[in-house]
Order: sequence, then structure tokens, then C-alpha cells
Amino acid sequence: MSGFDKNETLLMMALSRVPHLSLRQQKILVDTMGSAATVWDNRKDIQDIIPRSHKRLAEGLQQMDSLIAGCRKEMEWAEGGHIQCIPYTDPRYPRRLRDCDDPPMVLFYRGTADLNARHILSIVGTRQITGYGRDVIARLVRDLAQECPDIVIVSGLAYGVDIYSHRAALENKLETVAVLAHGLDQIYPTLHRPTAIQMLAQGGLLTEFPSATPVDKFNFVQRNRIVAGCSDATIVIESAAKGGSLITAELAQDYGREVFAVPGRITDQYSAGCNKLIDNNGAHALLDALSLLDTLGWSSTKATSGETSADDLPPVPGLSAEEQTIVNALQGHDRYETNQLSRQTGIPIGKLSGILLSMEMKGIVSNLPGACVKLTI
Repeated sequence: MSGFDKNETLLMMALSRVPHLSLRQQKILVDTMGSAATVWDNRKDIQDIIPRSHKRLAEGLQQMDSLIAGCRKEMEWAEGGHIQCIPYTDPRYPRRLRDCDDPPMVLFYRGTADLNARHILSIVGTRQITGYGRDVIARLVRDLAQECPDIVIVSGLAYGVDIYSHRAALENKLETVAVLAHGLDQIYPTLHRPTAIQMLAQGGLLTEFPSATPVDKFNFVQRNRIVAGCSDATIVIESAAKGGSLITAELAQDYGREVFAVPGRITDQYSAGCNKLIDNNGAHALLDALSLLDTLGWSSTKATSGETSADDLPPVPGLSAEEQTIVNALQGHDRYETNQLSRQTGIPIGKLSGILLSMEMKGIVSNLPGACVKLTI
């Protein structure tokens, strides 16, 4: 294992296994203390440091000692399998997921894709995919690859929409990441193992679950929040009136991410969920790749003769490095949602708001309705 302190990773893994300590509580604890090592060093007097903490927290942290051996064994197994153990505070950790209120303390990852890539989309939907759904995926992924070839496609390796999305991404030379509901010591369903192996060289496999985790129904529901949280937007291709993909869409909404749904005939069972999302203003109607990119504020990155990229633009005099980054991101857009701008630039939303206010006072940007902003220079 390289790129991060092994001891911090070990202690983060032990913290994640403390009983009766929710994911939200783990995040608050690490954010408050700064690291798992600091939590470990103060585990016996945590109530002196956080006076309002519950007695159960202090009792739970006492158990970290007994969890260390099992975590060390897991890390050794992962290292032998070329699996990265990525703790919450590691720069490799998906920053979009870190912004959520319930991120896992440790992720297990094997692959080549950058989990902090500039553009990441999740595609979800029914396992009972129809010919219509297959055609939509084939056309959408093909067009996305042509217009914005740096997009990473995320899904869950399940039957139906998931596996067709992964395979379409592979066919169109896009990186694709599968979020699994079990450890990386197995592939479920086993029928998809050849695709999973191919993804290791053109994407990757990601999970919060350690090895020897059984394939359990609840884990698939829990996995959905990572599918939603690690991407900029979630696309529902087909869904019945109820289903896991609608849960993923709801999670994406809760995280402040964009949701898109493919409309279908009102008589089609596996378009009922998508149509309902659109009707309830829970999702944008997805018509084609270009409208999706436009809604997200992503310019086509397809090479065009004579076109100037943001990286080629001359710097604006008198701007800080962060202000220049914002200006570069806004170039060529009539409006840009601030949440999306935060994810695009890597500047936390709270800090971004202050910078944008200063830039507005300087006449560089202008705020628009709907929490959007645009350049005025």
C-alpha cells in the first residue's frame, strides 16, 4: 500500500468497525478531531474533549483495541491483491462522496480510473431491462463518449441497466467503475466476472465492504448511496414504480446532485418510475446527450479545429489562484449551478460562496436565480 499513512488507514478501518457508531457519527468525529489517529490517541478521554458526546461513544471507542488485529489482517490481504484501502482523509478518496453526510470511513478499490475525475455520471435502472432501455444506453453512452470523452460511468454491475451501461462504456473507450455490495474477494453475479475483469484496466471495482462479506439484500441498498454520492449526476434509464434505482435517485437528490430520467410510454411497466420522477419534478427528462451536458454545464470537450480550451485562456490580472480556477470553469457557460461549480473546482461550497461574493463585488461574476452564477467579464 502506498500514497498514505498505513497507520491512519488501519485506525480509520478500526473506527469504521466500532459498534453502535453510525456513519454520520464517524464522519463528525473525524472532522472534529482531524484524523483517526487523534481519535485513537484520545479514545480513553473522549468525553473530556467532546463534553456533549454520549457515554456510548466512549464505550465504543474502547473496543478499537480489539479490532486492530482483524483490520491489520484485512489490510495485508488487500495489499496482496493489489487493492487500495482508501481512508476518508486520503486525497484519493472521492471528494464528491466525502461531501455527503454518511460516507464510509474506508473504501476498497482496485482499478485505474480516477475517483476524482472531472466528470462522473452514475447510470442506474431496472434489472428487467427492455429493448428500449438497451437502445437508450447504447445511444447515450456513444454520444457522451463523442462529446465528452473524459466522463467516467459508474453503476453497480447488476443485471439489466447496470451491466449494459458498463459494457457500453467499455465499448466506447470510457472508463467505468462498478460499486459492489460485497468485498473484492468475489464478484456477484458471477456471470459478470469477465466484464469486471475487463473493467480493472478501464475503470475499476469499488466497495466499502471488507472481504468475506456475504451477498446480502441490505448491502445492495446501502451500496446505492455510494453510486449516488461519488458522481455529479444520476441517470435512471428504466424503472418500475418501485425499485432500487428510485432509491438511488432519491439519495442523489438528498445529496444535492442532479437527477435525470428517461421518459417512456405511460403503458410501459418499466417506464413508470421514470415518468413519475419527471412528473414530480424529481428528475430532468433526459432526451439526449447534448441536453444532459448543457443542463450540467459541461461543455463538449470534443476536439474542434481552432477551438480554445479553458486551459489556453490567458489569466485575468489581479485574480487569486482560486478565482482564476472559477473563471476558467465558467468560461463558455451562460449559467452554472454553484453546487456543480463546487464539484468542478474542488472548492467546498461554503468557501466557494464567499469567493463568489467577493468576485461579484469586483464585477467578475453575477448571481442568477436558481443558485446559479455566470461570468460578467
